Amino acid sequence: MIRPSRPDEGTRFIEIWRGAVDATHDFLTTEDRLAIDEMVCGFLPQAPLWLAVDENDHPLAFMLIDEGHMEALFVDPARRGTGIGAALVKHGLARHPRMTTDVNEQNDQAVRFYERMGFRRTGRSPIDGQGRPYPLIQLEYVN
Repeated sequence: MIRPSRPDEGTRFIEIWRGAVDATHDFLTTEDRLAIDEMVCGFLPQAPLWLAVDENDHPLAFMLIDEGHMEALFVDPARRGTGIGAALVKHGLARHPRMTTDVNEQNDQAVRFYERMGFRRTGRSPIDGQGRPYPLIQLEYVN
């Protein structure tokens, strides 16, 4: 099931984020990983997220969309490959048919995932949104 987040679930969002980043973002330096963690802990618990939850209403993954741009999609590493991420993306696309997102170029699994979902490359930035040297691939969904 997919539903909006609630304010009391912030700790779980951080758990999912940390687990997913540790599983997929091995290219981050320790210093950058810690700085990003601090930033994420400051905003993620209050962010308006879409959640994929299990039969007990326990969050398994989340997605953040801001004005048609998917800012974040993170899946509990124990649930990767089960279709949860794809379900969240489809949910987002139902609301934003031309949804865009950015993905770290070094995260090959994510790049392939989005391309399988129908996203196409529209650009590249040599740095991430905070000016760090982690190139981003810009993507847009194309029917």
